[in-house]
This record gives sequence, structure tokens and C-alpha cells, in this order.
Amino acid sequence: MRSGLSVFGAAAFCLWWCGSLALAAEPAPAAVPYVVTEPASPADFALVGEQTATKMLVDRQDHKGLLRAVATLQQDIRKVTGRQLPMLHSVVAGTEQGLALIVGSLDQSALLADLVQRGKLDVSAIKGRWEAFQISLVEAPLPGIRQALVIAGSDKRGAIFGVYDLAEQMGVSPWVWWADVPVKTSKMLYIKAGTFKVDAPKVKYRGIFLNDEYPALTSWVMQKYGGYNHQFYQQVFELLLRLKANFLWPAMWNNAFADDDPQNAIVADEMGIVMSNSHHEPMMRADKEWNRYGKGPWEYSKNREAIYQFWQHGAARHKNLESIFTLGMRGQEDEPMSEGENIGLLEKIVADQRQILAETFKNRDVSTVPQVWALYKEVQGFYERGMRVPEDVTLLWSDDNFGHLRRLPTLDERNRSGGAGVYYHFDYVGGPRSYTWINSTPIAKIWQQMELAWRYQADRIWIVNVGDLKPMEYPIDFFLRMAWNPTQFTAGNLEQYARDFATQQFGPEHSTEIAWLLEGYSRHNGRRRPEAMTAQSYPLLANQEAARVSTELADLAARSSTLLAKLPKNQQDAFIQLVDHPVQATQALFELYHAEARNQLLASQGRRETNAAAADVKRWFDRDAALTARYHAIGSTSDKTGRWDQLMAQPHIGLRYWRNPEANTMPVLLTNQPIEAADMGVAAEGSSASWPQSDDLGHSLTLPRFDRLGMQQRVIDIFNRGSQPFQFEAKVVDASSGKNKAGWLQISASQAEVKTSYPLKVSIDWSKTQPGLNQAEVWVKGTGYGWAKIKVTALDSPAARAPAIQPALAARQNAPFADADGYIAVNASSAQVQGNSTERYWQQVAGLGRFLLDEQAGSMVAVTPADQLVDTSPAAIKQAPHLLFPLYFQQAGEFNLQLYLSPALQITPGRGVRLAVALDDAEPQLLDLMANYDDKVWQQSVLDNIRILGHRLQVASPGLHQLRVYLVDPAVVLQKITIDTGGLQPGYVGPVQSRRLHPQENQ
Repeated sequence: MRSGLSVFGAAAFCLWWCGSLALAAEPAPAAVPYVVTEPASPADFALVGEQTATKMLVDRQDHKGLLRAVATLQQDIRKVTGRQLPMLHSVVAGTEQGLALIVGSLDQSALLADLVQRGKLDVSAIKGRWEAFQISLVEAPLPGIRQALVIAGSDKRGAIFGVYDLAEQMGVSPWVWWADVPVKTSKMLYIKAGTFKVDAPKVKYRGIFLNDEYPALTSWVMQKYGGYNHQFYQQVFELLLRLKANFLWPAMWNNAFADDDPQNAIVADEMGIVMSNSHHEPMMRADKEWNRYGKGPWEYSKNREAIYQFWQHGAARHKNLESIFTLGMRGQEDEPMSEGENIGLLEKIVADQRQILAETFKNRDVSTVPQVWALYKEVQGFYERGMRVPEDVTLLWSDDNFGHLRRLPTLDERNRSGGAGVYYHFDYVGGPRSYTWINSTPIAKIWQQMELAWRYQADRIWIVNVGDLKPMEYPIDFFLRMAWNPTQFTAGNLEQYARDFATQQFGPEHSTEIAWLLEGYSRHNGRRRPEAMTAQSYPLLANQEAARVSTELADLAARSSTLLAKLPKNQQDAFIQLVDHPVQATQALFELYHAEARNQLLASQGRRETNAAAADVKRWFDRDAALTARYHAIGSTSDKTGRWDQLMAQPHIGLRYWRNPEANTMPVLLTNQPIEAADMGVAAEGSSASWPQSDDLGHSLTLPRFDRLGMQQRVIDIFNRGSQPFQFEAKVVDASSGKNKAGWLQISASQAEVKTSYPLKVSIDWSKTQPGLNQAEVWVKGTGYGWAKIKVTALDSPAARAPAIQPALAARQNAPFADADGYIAVNASSAQVQGNSTERYWQQVAGLGRFLLDEQAGSMVAVTPADQLVDTSPAAIKQAPHLLFPLYFQQAGEFNLQLYLSPALQITPGRGVRLAVALDDAEPQLLDLMANYDDKVWQQSVLDNIRILGHRLQVASPGLHQLRVYLVDPAVVLQKITIDTGGLQPGYVGPVQSRRLHPQENQ
């Protein structure tokens, strides 16, 4: 069983760093494990004991969905212990029954009503609440029963959730069916003496949207079930209930839930799943039903009568089924209405839909019929321009399809009786680039966005687009657990959640390693979604980014393979699905584009290794196909296809615009036929230019500048463009005197043989440099005519020779970050946090942002009250919480500051997404992510998963300075800062964090 701090088990605590003030979050509800495999005391209740077994007792007249859940629990107990408990529906008078497990709902169970009436069971903690459950031990509840474990639900789903809470505590993962997670077996199961658990959801409707389901999910469903029928959907319903969810938007690309199989809606209602239809399918009618039965155009202004009757049928069909009716109207195929932005027409549509509901539910006030208006894409614009719906209709705000909330309720909107919710995305088909293949949403990002939703009281509906469902198991699990209780997750326990998830599926032994793998691949995909990858995404040359990413993914892949081989055979299928496949497939996709980039670079330089890089592209392309085939073969036998055949069939290689290709597409490759002779080429570190082409084009080769505080060695690459080896000669030439000597510049060899390539290392002897800029050249001669000349500069600034740093800054956390190699780079999580209060503060969120794993960094998130007016006067801003970055400049000047921020949108109308910056005692300057914002900026920001704001810094003198970044608005997430002092190379993740400088260092 799990132990220690756990968001599944024990209470969670706020662990983030908040400067001088420690801020405590609301702890998780008491959820200490109550199921044990050995009795701790004689008073423990034997659900399945060494000699005894409990009888299961449930009222035959209770809800059908609860009876189904209890039968599932019976099978779960058998899977865990090997013993099947007898099921009873009544107690025979005068018979010794021993121990019993009693399950019931307060609104339907005569058994529970009797216990309550006789004072045996106190249900005041759950009575009248939504979906609440209580698990408790009761002495002598009924004649002949010595003791009972009672699971009582305030309603049908409350009781069902109590049943599945027990199943989960016993060791049955919610993913037992959908990811082949084996149950944790034990011969005995005991309930701790004194067990009393009460729990209920904080978000009312919590669910998923099956979407973009072709080709993967649809191909699998057709093969296994023959269509989207109730046999398929009951597996989805059970997963949701095991995760304590209650809401579903069904698959809709070429499917119609209630029409494909009339039992679909009936089974959903029986099991306890609240059905609705997606944001563009009004009145419980699927989009595809209009194609099947509609007459005339889908245009309300021209075809009102036919569409009205179409909607009447949907309302009548779901009259006696628990549903949420989607209002409004969009065009077919999820397009904007053909009538354009006709607010008056849309208001008429909503009024007619309400009239249909009033006619259908004649004995109910229409305001009690659950309804939702999805403010998706252009529909939000209708709302912002003044359109309104009745107060009882839930406003469903959306993200931008890429995980950034577009809007949240204002104070007035939070007072609406219908409340508000959020429609979120783990999957999307549309511009600027679809992403449908594999999980690319880190849980830290989900938490940060949905925690905003919770604070702004968007708590009526949380629904997330999950595409094919698999392979989104990990983020689905997190999203639905957070929807049950948003307060149990904090910035400080997200890493613990990853370990808990790993423990639940595979046990505690390897949980830390598995958590690292889960977080590793999802953080990589979160930096740039796989479908948005190209050969140019991570530069080969700037900051060695591509090589660093390659090393990171190779480590993850190797560790995952090693762990897979160690796991018991019965865990390996689940491990492949949940961990190893996404890790290995993520590496294969990256390395394919990495090899393509190398192929292009090597070909441009005429290198003989060009063909080898092309072969690497093909090898990784084949590797991707082999991994897909392995996934599809899971559970296969000689006469049957694999258990999950076709579920990884989504094309994902070769996207060039938003729409997926019909199949994975091999990149165009370049080849090279080396001449049958030697042919020298030369390239300088950090540049794609090479000699002799550089001479032909009039470009000189130049190494990045050296300085005392920066990199102390760089490389000139001497390579062979032919097939025969050659000798080269190298020498140093002083740029100012022209003499063949510059004592301060050193090279690792004056001559050597080159077969393929030779790294000539260049370094500086700082004892021989002059103050200021030193210039020289390295000349290299091999085959052909003339010398290749590479410029070398070394900046020996007085500020770098003797850094003037006060002893008070000697502590590691206060030491300044050094200007070196022409830039300063600092991760936001390395800043000092100052001025935090209980209401306004910066908090660190580990794993949030575009960092490499080796950086062990996170972002700083701005938290402010949802409705507090912000005084943006300089004096007021100076009093705000701020991040302090101590910096050390080698030179004075005007430099470009770049703030790397997570994409964010204007969640509060008219407020902006602002922060302020100031160097030393300068007046704070406001910066706004919404300034100069347009669709082109948005597209680039969601592809890059970053917004970079620039600001010019005036540095009056070399030496120590302090940069402050002030908190102004919520939703601001600062990842890192860079300052270009003359040598910053453009990249994707940016350079590694600059070194800290200490007083004892004397350069």
C-alpha cells in the first residue's frame, strides 16, 4: 500500500518557495489508506480474512447503475484475493450472517433508510450533497450481522464513487481495463478499525470528449466492436466512474451517439454518466444526424422549421435521461455559422431552444433543465459584443485549443445561477498545427491553467478533449482527479502525483524512476508538440541545443528499456502503453528530424557523412513504424490481432500545415558522392558557413568571441569532402601586426591527418592578453589553393579581470549571474523572491516551461486575487512582489532584455497580462503580453510554446546590477530571462543558465 505524502493517499501540502513568507494551501481531504493486507489490530474489519469472508449486501431496488458497480466490485475482490464474496439482497431473520459489506444510496436503498431510522448510521455528513459518499464501520447494524462496512452515497453516483474508491484502495487501478494494469493481488483484505471517510466533488460535472477519433480509435472500435455501440461505451463509462467522473461528450466525427445504437444513451443513464453533445451539436443531436435525417440547409435563417423539429426530437429522446443540453449553433463540421456574426439570429436560436425544452419538460421549470452555452472560438466574440443567455445556462469558457484559457468569469458572472465551466484540450485538429498523436501536455501546465479556473469559480463543468483516449491516460488521470478536488494539488506536490500514479500502476519499487520517465517525455513534447517539429526546430549549432535534447531523450529511452526488462511479465504490457511507447516514440520522432537537420547541414558543406545522416533518417523512420507495430501487437495471439491494434495509427510525421498527412511522410533527403581524392573543408563552431564556400561568397569564418568569464575552449572543424585522407597545417596569425604569432591564442595542433574530420581546439592564455579586444586569426591549409582563415577575438575587460562583488553577496543564492560569451541567461526559478504576501505572490512550479531536464528548473507563476484592481503607478509597482535577479556586466551599454513567458491570454476583460521590469533604481516599465497581439503572434506563440517580450536595458557601468520583475496581473508565467550583450545566439530553449560569480573568484 502507498504511504507518505500522496495526492492519492495522505494529505498534500504546499511546498513551493514563496520568499520570506511560507504560504500554506488548503490540504487535501483526509484520505489515509483504509485498506490493508494484514490486520494491525483485532478490531480491523476482515473484508476477506484468513478464515472468513464478508457477505455483500445491497438492496435489489437500488439504482441499476449501483447494482452494476457492486457486481464489478465483487469481481474486483475476486481478482485481488481469488475469492468471490456472496451477494445478498436481504438478511434472513434468525441467521448468523457474521460480517457484511452494505452498499446503498440514500435516495433508493431501504436498507440504508432502516439503518438511519434506527440510529445505526449517521449520514448527516453527506445528506443532501451532490455525489457525496461515506465509508464507515458500523457495529451490529442488522440482526445476525456483527459488524458491517457501509458504503453510503448521497445519491446514485455518490454510492458508485464510494464503491470504486474501495476498489482503488484494494489495488485495482482505474486503468485496469484501458491500460492492462494488473491488479495487486493479496489473499486477505482488512479495513482499518475506526475507518470513517467522507468525500464529495468540488467541480459538479467532470468528464472527457472523445474527438478527432479517426483513424485510430475508429479503426480499433470497428475491429473490436463493429461500431460505436453500447458494448464499447460501457468500457468508457466504467473508466470515468472509476476516476470519479460523470460526464461525456461522445465521439462525433462520423458518429452519432444516440443514433448509432439506441442503447448507448440508455446504458449511460443507467450507469450514471451524464451525457451531452459537443460545443457545436445543439439539443442532444449529433452533427452527423443532420446528414442522415436533415432536410435542407443547416441555416436557421432559411430553414427554421426543419431545424426546430430536428431539435425537438433530440429533446424528446433525452427527456427521461440525465443530460446537459448544449445551446446555440455553429456551422456544420464545427465551422462558424454561414450567417456570420448575426447576434440577433443566435439570440433567436437560443430562445427557440429554450421553448423546445419548456415544451418537452412540461412539468419542470425550464431553468432546472441543465443547459450549457459553449463560448468556443467566434462564439466568445458574440458574448463579448453583448449577447447574453438566461442566468441558469452554464457558460462554458474554452482554452485557445492549445491549453491556454481565453477567458474566465468576472465577479458579476460568478453570481450567475448557471455558473461557469471550462472546455480544455489535450488534442486538437486545426491551425496552426494539429496535434493528435501522443500526449504533449505536461501536468504542470494543466495544473497552472485549471488552478486559475478554480480560483475564478469556473467550477460547474470541466471537460477535456482527449482525442482517441489512448494514449492520453496520464493527463486524463490527472485532470479528472484535479476536477474531483482542485485543492488537493499544489505547486509543491505535482512531482509526488507522478510518483503516486507510477506506484498505483506498477508498485512502489520503481515509482521514482517511472515518474522521471513520464515527466521527461511529456515535458519534451510540451516544449514543442511533435506534430509541430521540423528539422529546424532545435538548432544544431546554437548552444548545442539539438545535441543536448538528443542526449536527454537517449537517456530516457535507455532507462525505459532497462526498466521494461526488469518488470514482471504481467506488468510489461501496461508499461509499454503508459511509459515505454511514448518515451521511445518521442525519441524516434525527434531523432528523425535531428538526422534530417544534420543531413541538410552536411550536404550544404559537401561532407562525405551526408549519406550516413540520410541513412539515420530512414532508420528512425523505420524505428517509429516498428514501435507502432509493437504497440498494435500487444496481447496478440496467432489467430487474433493485438488488443490495441490500430490505436497508434494516427499519422504524425511530415505535417507542413495544420492538416495531418494521409500517412507518415518521409522527409526529402540529400545525398553526396565524394570525389575519389582528398578535399579539405573547414567550419567554425556555431556557424553553418564553411570554407571554401565562404571565400566564394565573400564570407569570413569567425569563432564566437572569448572572454574571461565564458567558455574557455572552442573548436574549428577540419573535415574531408573527399574519400582520401589528407594532412593539414595550422598556424596563428596576429590580426594587427600580421606576424605569424599571437602568444595569447593557442591551438591544439599545428598539423595532423584528416580521414573524416578533425576538431582543432582553440583556447586563450589570459596571462598574455591585453586589456580590451584582442584579435587574431587561425590559418589552416590542406588540399586545394590557399588558406582557410578563421577570425578569433578575445575580450579582456577590466570588470572580468577583478570582479567587484561585495562580500555580502557571497552566499550562493545571492551571487550574481555573470555576463559571459555575450549574454546573461537566468532561469526564473533561480531568482530571489521578495515581497510576497498571502494574497499576491510569485510561486515556483517545477516542470512548467520550456526547459531541458538537466536544468532541473521551473517557472515562476504570478498569483493575485481574481478581482483586485491593480495600481500601476511606479510607486505602487515598487511595493509589489518581485523577482530579483543579481547580474554582473562586463561592459556598459544598451542591451536587449528578453523575458521568456508562457503563452497566456486576457482572462479578465480589459485587464491585460502584464508585468513590470526595472534595472537598479530605474522606474518600473510595464510590459503586456497583449500589446501588439494578433493572430500571427498567437500562432507563433502556440507553436513555440513561448512568448518573448523584449525591453531595452540601459546599463550605465560595468559591474553588479539588479534586475527586478514585478508582479502585476494573474496568468503571468515567467520561465527565464536573457540579456544579449553582443553574443547571444538565437535558439529554441535558449542558452544554459549563466554561471554565478563569487567574490573569491579573481579572473
